[in-house]
Amino acid sequence: MREIDNKAIRARSDKNYTDIFLKEFEFFILKTANNVIGKYVTKSDDQWSVSLSAFNEAIEAYSYEKGSFLSFSELVIKRRLFDYIKKQSKHFCEVTINPHIFESESDEDDINLKQEVMSKVVIMHDNDTKLEIEAISDRLKEYGFSFFDLAQVSPKANKTKLVCAKAILYISQNYILLNDMKRNKLLPLKALENNLKLPRKILERHRKYIIAGAEIISGDYPILSEYLRFIKEEQN
Repeated sequence: MREIDNKAIRARSDKNYTDIFLKEFEFFILKTANNVIGKYVTKSDDQWSVSLSAFNEAIEAYSYEKGSFLSFSELVIKRRLFDYIKKQSKHFCEVTINPHIFESESDEDDINLKQEVMSKVVIMHDNDTKLEIEAISDRLKEYGFSFFDLAQVSPKANKTKLVCAKAILYISQNYILLNDMKRNKLLPLKALENNLKLPRKILERHRKYIIAGAEIISGDYPILSEYLRFIKEEQN
């Protein structure tokens, strides 16, 4: 079921197989570069060398816990290409997010995902943040909802936030449960309810938020993970 992921693991440990793996995914690397640069990229372009090097970097850094290898490698390629663009142009592009998607009736001190992103990413000269938002948006589409749906499902009450935090931490620290969630695209309600004795009603109501939190904390999203640091504090 995870044939490509297994191939990536093999390519990391078997250097003789690495060239075969790279050759197989040349089109994927070029396509990713094309999408980032916005024009056709050939193997004679510097962007190809940057992208190929990034793909190799992804192979070396990949593990099953990072989810799909192709999604992970795409994120690495995009980051390295943006680094290249920044060095060439010496300027950053903006991250623009419509602030209305984050409107809620939450208290001023309600520290949750939508407030953190609204305050720090609405207008930010930070390509890495933009890439992480794009990457997690693509991942959440697989579950049938959008990153921006979180504005409507983020917990407000402290009790509810605590339940969600415990659920997110439990999933992100349990590789079997995490992989089951990623494979089935379903929140493991029964396991959370039985093992943590958490209220099923809250889990169901905030399913999207918990899934997004577990994906972010367990994935390669260092910037977005900071916006969820209040969740990590629950383990201390």
